Parts: sequence; structure tokens; C-alpha cells
Amino acid sequence: MRIGVPLETVAGETRVAVTPETAKKLAAQGHEVQVQARAGVAASVTDAAYEAVGAQIVDRAAAFAAELVLKVQRPRADELALMKPGSVLVGMLNPFDKAGLQAMATAGLTAFALEAAPRTTRAQSMDVLSSQANIAGYKAVTMAADRYQKFFPMLMTAAGTVKAARMVILGVGVAGLQAIATAKRMGATIEASDVRPSVKEQVESLGAKFIDVPYETAEEKEAAEGVGGYARPMPQSWLDRQKVEVAKRVALADVVISTALIPGRAAPVLITEEMVKAMKSGSVIVDIAAGKGPNGRDGNCPLTEAGKTVTRHGVVIVGETNLPALLAADASALYARNVLDFLKLVTTKDARFEMPANDDIVDACLMTHGGEVKRA
Repeated sequence: MRIGVPLETVAGETRVAVTPETAKKLAAQGHEVQVQARAGVAASVTDAAYEAVGAQIVDRAAAFAAELVLKVQRPRADELALMKPGSVLVGMLNPFDKAGLQAMATAGLTAFALEAAPRTTRAQSMDVLSSQANIAGYKAVTMAADRYQKFFPMLMTAAGTVKAARMVILGVGVAGLQAIATAKRMGATIEASDVRPSVKEQVESLGAKFIDVPYETAEEKEAAEGVGGYARPMPQSWLDRQKVEVAKRVALADVVISTALIPGRAAPVLITEEMVKAMKSGSVIVDIAAGKGPNGRDGNCPLTEAGKTVTRHGVVIVGETNLPALLAADASALYARNVLDFLKLVTTKDARFEMPANDDIVDACLMTHGGEVKRA
């Protein structure tokens, strides 16, 4: 197959869907890899690096005219116009954007949204949400360190002792766990909170303290234990007490990193304006959820401004909306490997596209086919 790799044009997007490492493997499988000129430059990959592994450097029209187009972000309207009906598109296509899906269906594309892959062991190697969230968690800590006007680690010097920075991490998914690990390496004192008490062991294994909320009823204890290895939603009574405990820790924190996201819905408010007012002047909040809601503005703090760093009530609030793009080289390398592993499911040994029947990963990722939207 002819595989096209266009230059990403969304503002601030520096990643690329194929790296020389994965281009070489695709070429070895018999595919013809065509990369748009300068597609990898922002991720520190030159055109010469692609040519060295057998890829061709082409213009924008040729990259989009390929049988299989690999992207990071969803194509814009002018880019869809360059794609041929019946061609295949793979990328992070936002499966909750109905208008965007309809546009791809109208263009006659077979489109796969990788972020819709199920969270199963078999799909781990193509889990783009995890690979990119891992980078976001790391970058959030380094950005906080850059904006915080004190050291992270405790230092004992001839001029006196500097206390370690106190950090609170809200949400202990992939991004939160990486944030804990990174902050620990940098010497901060860390507390973490999550609506799932079951993550306490993971938090403590990384050297942080879990903000524990005791159970007061049998219902609360049963919910925390979960069923079949899966956590259950905690009762509102427990969540209300958790909010009180988190507010106390946030008031004492030097840095707060919030990571809570709900796919397709507004991000939950974890840091209220009153909590920001209670924080010390010079404290820093990095809101990883900034701009991730359906309206493109939501974050875990109502004072967050997507795409901006602002100071409110003496607290610096970072609203960067695409943290992985700030580490474009590694973010692209991981994303490209996710894409390569997904392609193994939809291509044959003789380098043809073939959609398998009854494959749970392929079925979950398939957004449009035959002019129809397959997932609403």
C-alpha cells in the first residue's frame, strides 16, 4: 500500500505519525511510505532521515492522496478534500465529535480513531491515550518546576535549609502516576488523591502519600473494594468528605497538578476558585485537563484559560492544552509505535489493507466506513 504521512497543521501540533524507525519497518513489510516534506522537522526528524530508511519525500497533495493516511490530529476540511474516497485514515480523530465523524464519512473514508481502542492487555501496545498521557504527566511536573520560584528538593546549605516543595496531584491515572514518579525524582514531597481508593497502593509504591478518607458505612467500604478487580463509583457521602480533605492539602501546596478527564464530557471541577484563593502566593497549578472538554475550554479549575498561563489570586495557572507536543521527539516515537502495532491488525503479509471480522480492537476504533458513521 501507499502510505501517506502529512505534515500536521493544527496550531501547536509538533508530532508526526511515522518516524524513521517505523517507516523502515513499514517499508520492510512492502509498503511504499510517502512523507510530506518537513513533516517531522518539529519532532527533530529531517527529510534526509526518512529518505535514509527508504521513504519518499512528497508534497502535501501526494501525502493525502495515498491509500492509507497516517495522522496525529483529525484532518481539516481542506485536507479531507485532498483524500480519495475509499482511502483509509488512522489517527487520533476525536470519536466524540459527531460533526467531524460525519465529515469523514461524507468524504468516503474508512477512519480509525486510535484513542477508542479498548483498555485491554491485547491493546496495550497501541494505547495512544496511555503513551501520550505518560508524557503529559512528566511534562506537567517540569513545567511546574520552571514556573515555581523555589527549589523542588530540600537543600541544606551554608546559608540555611530550603524546604522541599509540597505537591498535590489530583487524579492517579497514567498521567498522575508519571507526575508522581517525576516529582519524586526531583525531590518534592507529594500527596495524591483519586476518587478510586483502590489506587492507594500504586501511589504509595511511588513514594507519595495517598490522601486517605476513612469509610463510614458498609456501602462506602464495599464500593472501594470493587467487584471483579474493577473499582466502583464511590458514594456521594465519601466524595463530599474527600473534597474537604483535598481542599485542606491544596491550601498548603506549593504545586498542584490536576489530571482528571472524562472522555466526551466536561472535565470535573477539582480546584474551585475558593481553593485557589486559599493557596500561597507564588504557588503553581498545572491543569492537564485544560481545553479537553467538548467546548475546548474546560479544565479542572474554572480559572484555567486554555492555551495560556495566567496568574489569579497570586497563583500561576498553566493551561497548556497539548503537553505531549512539547516533547515532540519522544511523543512521536511512542505514538508511531502505537500506530505500527495497530496497522498489524488491518494489513496483510503482502501489504494490503484488510479489515478483519470480529476483532474487538478494530471494531472499537472503526469510526466511519462505506459513507456511514459507525460510532456515534
